[in-house]
Amino acid sequence: MTGQITRGTTGTNRLRRVDRWIARHPALRRTGDPLVVDLGFGASGVTAFELEARLRRARPGVEVLGLEIDPARVARARAQLEEVRAGRTPFSPDARVSFARGGFEVPVPDEDPGRGGATRRAAVIRAFNVLRQYDESDVAGAWALMCARLQPGGILVEGTCDELGRVCTWVELGADAAPRTLTLSLRLQDLTSPSIAAERLPKALIHRNVPGERVHDYLSALDVEWVRAVGSVPFGPVHRWRTALDALAAGGWPVQSRSRWRLGEVTIPWEAVAPSS
Repeated sequence: MTGQITRGTTGTNRLRRVDRWIARHPALRRTGDPLVVDLGFGASGVTAFELEARLRRARPGVEVLGLEIDPARVARARAQLEEVRAGRTPFSPDARVSFARGGFEVPVPDEDPGRGGATRRAAVIRAFNVLRQYDESDVAGAWALMCARLQPGGILVEGTCDELGRVCTWVELGADAAPRTLTLSLRLQDLTSPSIAAERLPKALIHRNVPGERVHDYLSALDVEWVRAVGSVPFGPVHRWRTALDALAAGGWPVQSRSRWRLGEVTIPWEAVAPSS
């Protein structure tokens, strides 16, 4: 198996921001086989159960497979699954969730005889807080391994968040392992500075938040507009956030996903923040 055992700091409701983003993504809604992999779920299987519960509302029949290298964690998650099946948890007893050992190679054996026992491919792979402990030089190889296990039209969502899930960032990649976008998702209540996201940037960018790098320029510009929008404070943090992003767009930054700005999200094409070398 390819990869290292993570620290496993799993937290209830920690990944809610990225989960709701995945729930509306066309890769999930349009696939004929809605298989989603929670790669490196950590010390508890709760993130896989939460993911299934959130996604099934958008895509009935979704199936979530939690993968971990550590066999003890897999065993613990399977014991949790037995509790779910027995109806002793808040999760649905019929949740389509399973757990297995696996790393970046994302093994997904297909037990459906109608498909000839071939290896399945995922519509979505969510790998959160997994690459944080690796070197930046390891990222491209890990991306390539995971993306090779995607369906045509599938996506890898690789990112990082803080312990409470209030500061999240992630990269979207396709089956070609080419990064497409960077998304920031922040809790706007009590937000002092959008550049707090710098502490939780994906591994490919976290060491690039220095002068001369595009991601540094982006976060700096976002901070400037957030400060300039201080006059919007009486109208609430969402209005201030939208005002700041409107100004950012007017300044030439290609910010996207306007409909999700109210959630504290903003997405930008990868080429606008990609490392300079």
